[in-house]
Amino acid sequence: MPLYKLADFDPNYRETFGGDDIKALDLYTEGGVRVGSVADALVDADGRFRYLVIDTQYNSSHKRILLPIGLSQIDYNQRRVYVDGLSKEQVQSLPVYKDDITVDYDYEEQLRKTYRPSSSGLTYDRDTYNYQQDPSLYNLNDQNHQTFKLYEERLIANKSRIKTGEVTVGKHIETETASVSVPIERERVVIERVNPTNAGTVVNPSELKFQEGEVARIEIYEETPEIRKEAFVREEVRIKKVVETETVEAQETIRREELDVRTQGDLPIAQTDVTPNNLV
Repeated sequence: MPLYKLADFDPNYRETFGGDDIKALDLYTEGGVRVGSVADALVDADGRFRYLVIDTQYNSSHKRILLPIGLSQIDYNQRRVYVDGLSKEQVQSLPVYKDDITVDYDYEEQLRKTYRPSSSGLTYDRDTYNYQQDPSLYNLNDQNHQTFKLYEERLIANKSRIKTGEVTVGKHIETETASVSVPIERERVVIERVNPTNAGTVVNPSELKFQEGEVARIEIYEETPEIRKEAFVREEVRIKKVVETETVEAQETIRREELDVRTQGDLPIAQTDVTPNNLV
């Protein structure tokens, strides 16, 4: 029957027990004498508490031992664990517990012999033994000292930031054919041959000028279009993020335990309201 340390069996054991940590409790006798503190707890493969690891302190002596869970009464409100009669002599006769010790049948039986009543006279078989054979050591069913909790559910509102999408802004180039009109001028020469008004008139020999070759020169010009492209700012695009706030309401059915006390006969019942230390 392997046993496990509480945190090894359930790393989230504090949440499992509603925020309570058994390791933070002190150990007292029923008479109110502090005899040590709880260092850890050992559970079986089914998660049932079997032992409390106790750092005992009697006078100036210290010793770490195992206390069967059935001998303890846990009171989280008082932040205490009560043990019914753990004597100094018992502590001295118990084997020392260390973290590297293997808690096997022989080790447990040495414990049980110390805690069992000397008048029991029972014998046990290591091959068939189970914890139900020692209910006084391992059962948490003390009818005179029962502590249980009333639970309620609460709605806890929280927020998480998740990515819902993204916007990518880029540029691309579109092309189109543009047309532009430019008026241009071209020069041309017009040669007209006409009949002189004094046709047939004899020319004075002194005025006669016969010649060959070039007699006139006219330069011809024309305009040619010059087309070029220039870039201009067409528009500006500004990109920014804005945060919009809205209130989201959610409804859920929550449960709460209430205490029901039923009696038969005319019995006086005293109820005291004690607010737990961890109640928010």
